[in-house]
Amino acid sequence: MNRLLVLVVILLVPIAIFTAPDDEAVLKTEDHEDISLEMPLASEKEEEEEETIQVMLSTNQDKSDAFSMDLEDYVVGVVAGEMPASFNMEALKAQAVASRTFALYKMDSIQDYVLSVTISDQVYLTQEEMKEKWGSDFDYYYQRVKDAVERTKGEVLTYQGDLASTYYFAISNGYTDDGLTIFNEDKDYLVSVDSSWDKSYQSYSSTYTLSQESFCSKLGITCNGIVITDEVRADNHYVRSITINGQIFTGIQVFQKLNLKSTDFTITVNGGNVEILTYGFGHGVGMSQYGAQGMASDGYTYKDILQHYYQDTEITKL
Repeated sequence: MNRLLVLVVILLVPIAIFTAPDDEAVLKTEDHEDISLEMPLASEKEEEEEETIQVMLSTNQDKSDAFSMDLEDYVVGVVAGEMPASFNMEALKAQAVASRTFALYKMDSIQDYVLSVTISDQVYLTQEEMKEKWGSDFDYYYQRVKDAVERTKGEVLTYQGDLASTYYFAISNGYTDDGLTIFNEDKDYLVSVDSSWDKSYQSYSSTYTLSQESFCSKLGITCNGIVITDEVRADNHYVRSITINGQIFTGIQVFQKLNLKSTDFTITVNGGNVEILTYGFGHGVGMSQYGAQGMASDGYTYKDILQHYYQDTEITKL
């Protein structure tokens, strides 16, 4: 199967909303599997070469320096950029499958779609960037990420035979959110599910403090005091709508305008300041990366993780 994926990599553009907080503590234990040293048969090698999928990469918007690389090498760069390499191997494998599927889904579902490093797509790190990120630990972390990709080579998530839209994010409020509300994608597998593993991590909650003037300016409202009414939350506690000084906002609008970490937020007026408490980090749809880590630590496999966060999907080979 020959496909051509075109990816524009715009370096130095952060997409922190999709990326888990960096937490590269060295693991105390290893979970390597035995690797066979037996050489493949000639027919197997030919078949593997026939199945190679190439990705076109570029470091600038006009694609003038585009070059081709193997899909699996691309996935290594994405996993390195999107998830702490210190995470459990099963979590890394789940990330590899989700990242591979996400890229292929975009290319298959939108004609001539060009992937880029924006909040809509995925972070990609070159080996030089990985070396800068990991320093003297580069060899260790690179091998962990590469192992995760190789152990899931060619695996993608499908739903009723089609590639799944595998959104993911850093950490939830204890539940994921649904794709219809956040991305207007009505997918049976992008529904709210329990992710209580997230609550045990330090990044679970955050507090912001800003002046009333800054708060009002960011929201574009008059600021003769702050009155909050008619707050509506979903069963998973994410804010769906809220009225501030008579103006109605969706939870997503407040999340974006105030640059919050989550749509599960509580606003409190304290004198001349506004304090905002949030739970979670990211848009909340699909796989929670810290939830995946929690599940893996509890003994779940990457397949368990993927099929929990993407309900009723199947793992298939390209």
